[in-house]
Amino acid sequence: MKLAAAQIFPQIPHLHNPKLPPPSTTHHPIHKRLSPLNSNKSPSPATKSAAADDGIPIEHVKTLVKFKSRHNYIRVIQVSRAADHPLAGSRLLLLDAPGNIHSISYIFKSLTNAYFDVFATLPPILPPGPLAILGFGAGSAARLILELYPEAAIRGWELDPSVLAVAREYFGLEKLEKKYSERLKIYTGNALNLGEKEKFAGILIDLFSKGCVIPELQDAATWEKLRRRLSEGGRMMVNVGGSCVEPEDIRRDGSVIMEETLRAMYEVFPGEVFVLSLDNRKDDSAVAMTGRLPDAGEWRKKLPRPVKFYVDMWQPYRSL
Repeated sequence: MKLAAAQIFPQIPHLHNPKLPPPSTTHHPIHKRLSPLNSNKSPSPATKSAAADDGIPIEHVKTLVKFKSRHNYIRVIQVSRAADHPLAGSRLLLLDAPGNIHSISYIFKSLTNAYFDVFATLPPILPPGPLAILGFGAGSAARLILELYPEAAIRGWELDPSVLAVAREYFGLEKLEKKYSERLKIYTGNALNLGEKEKFAGILIDLFSKGCVIPELQDAATWEKLRRRLSEGGRMMVNVGGSCVEPEDIRRDGSVIMEETLRAMYEVFPGEVFVLSLDNRKDDSAVAMTGRLPDAGEWRKKLPRPVKFYVDMWQPYRSL
């Protein structure tokens, strides 16, 4: 069942999200959307039922902040540790009217059981050099990489200064910047306007606007421009979304946008695009990677135990 958050948050227009997966002991990463959200008002019996069926019970969710910036509709959500749900104990950054999850943070652990963990498998298969993160959000991927790889240096780009302000106040980004001041640099502005001279060993791309992958990433010219920013042997890893990511424009479809993005990537990296599906349905949510597939055994040896299993999930992209 889909549940419009306007039913729960009458003051928030157009926020509806399908359910996250039920609690599980298997390694299935979390989707990019959240449903339902908390309410300060007494929910109706129908809403209570939907909360139980579709996601986190509303009594276990607290909104810490919500406001509209120039670029985003921003909410920070705290999920109780008592919730019987994979997101129990998490703090979430939700952006866009549909409420897509853009960052996940836990107090007592760094791994997120989400696509950020897949991003953290990239450094061991890169040449020496800095790693760029385009679409920094609240820094979930950066935190993981800085903690797991002592030699990693990150350059992050985030369009919305309000997102970075929220990240510093609610997601510990300010402490992260101080702790890793020599290894982490964050810039505010268009992530596609990378410096013309600096090259990167790897580029992580998590660029969404209005609930979907930005349209520039469905253009092969963008990928050619990004390719020129890679060092020799460098790679990109990209959150390409999928049907679980809900655009604000109901005429758009997340799975179609994902396919258009992959097709544009393939034009620039023919035969060297691989896809990792984050759920049983291939179009539900996926991460893509460029370059030849590394030796699985060698890659696995260099990874922390909780993320080793991702190595075996990559499949060659085949255009529809």
